[in-house]
Amino acid sequence: MNLHDVARKAGVSIATVSRVINGQNVVRTATRRRVLAALEQSNYYPNINARALSVRSNRVIALIVSSLLNPYFAEIYQMVDELAQQKGYEVLVSDTDYSPTRLAERVRLMLGRRVAGLGAVVSEMDEEVAQVLARSRIPVVVSDVQSRPPNVTNIHVNCAKGMQRVVDHLRSLGHQKIVFVDAHPTLDSITERRKAFLDELGPLAEAQSEIFTESESLEGGRQAVRDLLTSGFNPTAIVCVNDRMAMGVLKELHEHGVRVPQDMSVTGFDNTIYSEYVSPALTTVDIDRKKIARCLFDTLTQPKLVGDSQAISAGREIFIDTHLVLRESTGPACSKPAIPILARAAGAR
Repeated sequence: MNLHDVARKAGVSIATVSRVINGQNVVRTATRRRVLAALEQSNYYPNINARALSVRSNRVIALIVSSLLNPYFAEIYQMVDELAQQKGYEVLVSDTDYSPTRLAERVRLMLGRRVAGLGAVVSEMDEEVAQVLARSRIPVVVSDVQSRPPNVTNIHVNCAKGMQRVVDHLRSLGHQKIVFVDAHPTLDSITERRKAFLDELGPLAEAQSEIFTESESLEGGRQAVRDLLTSGFNPTAIVCVNDRMAMGVLKELHEHGVRVPQDMSVTGFDNTIYSEYVSPALTTVDIDRKKIARCLFDTLTQPKLVGDSQAISAGREIFIDTHLVLRESTGPACSKPAIPILARAAGAR
């Protein structure tokens, strides 16, 4: 099956197929989906730069992450790249901006480059893309995929346990009304954190908590605080789905004159490099990214796996634990909720 056959199956020009393969955004969504379906049905992987990479293809691995703007993913990439440099490998990296469609495109693009192995540390993996990876015949590592194909290694981070520790810590400080700030509510890793938060609060969770869904960004955290002003909910603590949003929350609370942790406690998740340097330093959940990077790199580059179809077929389940890092952003629950303070500050503007 060649490019012309794929174009005919999709009912488009060869140029359109090429644009989709190369990730160009000039193709309409419906057409892009049709082309991707034709590529999938044809099991076609474009051999991009095959001649240039042929000599060193077994020294090139691919890494796809959800967002290089999120320090969590950026730090994993940096750690994998450092290991690669030490061992004489190259890393091709790309991000998806949390888009399942873009993930499918990036997977196909990387496979077309005939890399030796592919890691996908993403939150938006669906069954279709997982099956594409399973058929690739190269070592593959994914992160927190619900249904792992048997020949794919899955790194599972115990986010639920980390979130339970956050809630237990806040309750030990007397917090009862807690707000949860999240983003991308349909993504598996985010859903796990939200579910653990509600489960740990127990049957009265809906009365004790409020959930705000915003964009996964610093501004998303700030907007969540602004939305809290009009919600009628008066929490004493804010639990954020990750450190990036927590830093936005800290900034907006500071703008409104709310003291952390005296008036409001705030927690993050991931223990990224910046969490220790914001003011106040952020209480957060640590994920061992060095272990993730090492497991990912070792799995993708083990000589006994590369080119050995029998070894490649044996994927593993790797478990990464989490632990709570206590810093300055959490303290005893304030007897006077801070939201009235926020509302007055907002009204004075």
